[in-house]
Amino acid sequence: MTSPTCPPQPRRRRKGGNFSGNKGGHVMRFKRLFTRTFKLAACAAAGVFALSVAAEDALPPAIPEFSGLAKAKWSLGKYGRESAKDGRTFLTVTVPADSPDKSGMNCAETQVDLSKFRGESLCFMIRVRAKDVSTPRQSYNGVKFMLNYKDGDGREFWHHPSNLKGTFDWRETSFTVSVSDSAGKGRLQLGLQDSSGEVEFDLSTLRVFRLFPRVNQNYKVKYPKEVAETPVLRGVMSPHTFTDDDLRTLHDWNVKLVRAQITRDWGKSNTDRDLAEYDKWLNGKLDHLEDVFRRAEKYGIRFVIDLHSPPGGRGEDRNMTMFFDKKYADHFVNVWERIAKRFRGNPSVWAYDLVNEPFQTRPAKYDYWNIQRMAAEAVRRIDPDTPIMIESNDWDSAPTYSYLSPLAMDNVIYQVHMYAPGQFTHQFVHNAFGEQGSKADLIKYPGMIGSEKWDKEMIRKHLKPVRDFQLRHNARIYVGEFSAIAWAPGAADYIRDCIDVFEEYGWDWTYHAFREWDGWSVEHEGMPGRLSPSKGNDRKDALLEAFRRGVEK
Repeated sequence: MTSPTCPPQPRRRRKGGNFSGNKGGHVMRFKRLFTRTFKLAACAAAGVFALSVAAEDALPPAIPEFSGLAKAKWSLGKYGRESAKDGRTFLTVTVPADSPDKSGMNCAETQVDLSKFRGESLCFMIRVRAKDVSTPRQSYNGVKFMLNYKDGDGREFWHHPSNLKGTFDWRETSFTVSVSDSAGKGRLQLGLQDSSGEVEFDLSTLRVFRLFPRVNQNYKVKYPKEVAETPVLRGVMSPHTFTDDDLRTLHDWNVKLVRAQITRDWGKSNTDRDLAEYDKWLNGKLDHLEDVFRRAEKYGIRFVIDLHSPPGGRGEDRNMTMFFDKKYADHFVNVWERIAKRFRGNPSVWAYDLVNEPFQTRPAKYDYWNIQRMAAEAVRRIDPDTPIMIESNDWDSAPTYSYLSPLAMDNVIYQVHMYAPGQFTHQFVHNAFGEQGSKADLIKYPGMIGSEKWDKEMIRKHLKPVRDFQLRHNARIYVGEFSAIAWAPGAADYIRDCIDVFEEYGWDWTYHAFREWDGWSVEHEGMPGRLSPSKGNDRKDALLEAFRRGVEK
C-alpha cells in the first residue's frame, strides 16, 4: 500500500550534470547559473512564441518571495542539524542503520506560502550529496526533497524527485509543481524517508523559479471539416504486437480507435542511446504497424501512432535525454519526418502522437514543449493533413494543463492521461502485496482516499485544467490512457465515472490497456500475483457498455 506520508504521483506499470572536485570553483559556477536568464525568441516559421535557452546550464531568475528559504527557521527533527562554512548554510540528516526510526519520515522542514502562486508552474532546485543511503521499499522514498500541501478543497499534494539513494557527490536535484488554484501554506521537507544513511543539502543553493511561461494564450485551434465533424472516438491502448484475433476482438467490441504504442524497456533508464540500433528496432516496429493497418482496414479501426520510446530514453531522474542533448533531439525530429513520409495519406492513421508522457523537472535546451513544436513543424512540412497530438508535462497529467501553452498551429489534438488518485489506480503495482495480503488491505472507490473524497465530482475537479484549456483554445481533447488496476475495489465504478466525464466533455478516449499486461487487462481478474483469465467481470462490462455508445448513437 502506498505510504500515507508520501504517495507517488500517478503512474502506471512501474508501471543535469554532477558537481565534484574543486568545491570553490563549482560554487562560483553555480552562482553564475542564476545570473543568466532565458531568452524569448519568436519562431517565425510557425508563428510560435517559444522559449529557448542560451546555454545548457542557464536558469530563469529566482522568485524573490522564496529567497528567504535558505535562512528560514527549520524544524530539524531528531536527526537533523545545520552548519555553516565559508558563508554557506548546510542541512544534514543522519539516520543510523540500526535506528528504529529508519523506516519512517526523518526530515527537517519549513513552511512555504503558495497562495501568491496559484495556478502557476514552479520549479524547486537544490544541491545535495549523500552517503550510504539505503535502498527504500519504494523508489519515491530515500533522499527526500519534497513539497507537501493541502489546498482549499481538501486535496493533498506531494511533489518530489525519485530514485535518490546510495552514495553520490554534489548534484542538483529538482521537481516541478503545478500549484492548485486554492493552495495556501505548505511544508518544504529535506531529509530521508524509509532509509538510513546521511544526506547533506546546501541551503544556500535552494532556488524557486518559473520554468514554463505561458504563450499563445489567445490562440484558437481550427480543425478541417473531416476532423471537426468526426464524432467521439472510443478505444484502447494497444498490445505490443497485434494478431488477427486481436483485431477481430476489437471489432467485436465496437472499438473505433487504437493507440498503437511503439515501446520497449519501459521503466528502465539510459536506454536507446545507440541510434543505429534504435533505428533498426524502430523500422521493424513500423513494418509491423504498416501490416497491422492493412489488416485492420476492413474493420474500420483507426490508429494513433504513439512513439512511446523516444531516442535517448530517460535518465535516472526520469527526464527525457533528448531535452538536454542535441544529438537525440535532432534524431527525434528526424524520426518523425520518416514516420510522416511513410504514413501520410494512410486512411488507417488518425493521428501522430509525438511523444509519450514527457517529464521535465529542470531547465533544458529543448524543453518538452519546444521539442514537440519542432517535430510538429517538421511533420507539417511533409504531411499537412494528419492530426498531430501534443502531450503535456509530468507524465501528461491533468494539473499541468494549467501551464500548457497551445502551439500556434491548427489541426492539433491535445492529449491527457488519467491515473488519479494514484493510491487507488496503482495500489500494489509498485509495492509488494505479499502472501498475507487480503482484500481488506485494498483501497476502495468511491470513498475517502487519503484525505480526499474521490467520486465522479472529484474526477471532474481533477480534470478541470484540461476542460478549461479545451474551452479557451477550442481544442479537441484525447484521453490517451486511463485505468485502474484489476484488483482495485470499485475499479469498474472508476472506469465508468471517468468515461462519463469524458463523454460529457466530448473527449476521445482509449483505455489502458488491451492485451498488454494482465494487471490492466479487463480479460483478467484476481489479486496481485494471482491473476487469471476471466470470461467476464464488471470492469469489462463497463468498458463494453461504453463502446456500444458509439454504435447506438
